Amino acid sequence: MPELPEVETMVRGIRGHLIGRRIQTTRFCRCPRKPIQISPVRKEFCKAIRNRRILDVQRLAKRVVVALDQSRFIVIEPRMTGLLLIAEPPTQDHRRIQWNLEPAHGQPSSFEFWDRRGLGTVRLLTNQEMLQLRDRLGPDPLEMTTTDWKRQLGRTKRSIKNALLDQNLVVGIGNIYASEILHLARISPEAPASSLSSGRIIRIANASVRILKDAIRYEGSTLGDGTYRNALSREGHYQNKHCVYQKEGNRCPTCKRSCIRRIVQAQRSTFFCPRCQRR
Repeated sequence: MPELPEVETMVRGIRGHLIGRRIQTTRFCRCPRKPIQISPVRKEFCKAIRNRRILDVQRLAKRVVVALDQSRFIVIEPRMTGLLLIAEPPTQDHRRIQWNLEPAHGQPSSFEFWDRRGLGTVRLLTNQEMLQLRDRLGPDPLEMTTTDWKRQLGRTKRSIKNALLDQNLVVGIGNIYASEILHLARISPEAPASSLSSGRIIRIANASVRILKDAIRYEGSTLGDGTYRNALSREGHYQNKHCVYQKEGNRCPTCKRSCIRRIVQAQRSTFFCPRCQRR
């Protein structure tokens, strides 16, 4: 976490405030916590983006891409606890980078990257490096056709839950939404991906679009630790719509007869209804 809906929410939250403005200075905040990965080194990074104009802000899988003039791209990967903000951060100790922008009436003077655990990365890439990054990633679930889903899932005999987490097969889906997608599609998380019938794959494709779009509409999921925030440092609301994730022992809201179970797959918790999602 953050996953696709959270990163898309970050992008939508900052895009309108950044496009067309120049980055005047970059400040690396003093942080007593584990340092994040920066590439190239700080001095080169600051020099390369100084006075560059922001042309666009996009999402690529679970990354935020700030496109600059002269074909340079700031690629920010929040990973577990990173946030992009235009408002005051949740804490001061975990501030990482602040980009100061040219003045614009009624617009924030800066945006920043905040990361509680220091697992995030910030890289400056050329156009060629961006193309190489895109080539390494699987297709986006919001853009995939049924044919894409059949091809990608047919590449692995692993469980469908673990297949959905593989960023080489499908980008942007993490642990929360994989469980929710499979519940809506009524597919067992333990079913081998390559064994799924066309009908079940269509259900997964449809469920993916519905769950991810709903999560974006509710601005992502803020869990018990309260880490995830949108660009204005406010909580998301999709956690209130979860049917199975972290609902172990609760009555299934779909069948209303069985209770949600938790199992561990590839060292990650999976939540599902054993009645709705039979093998």
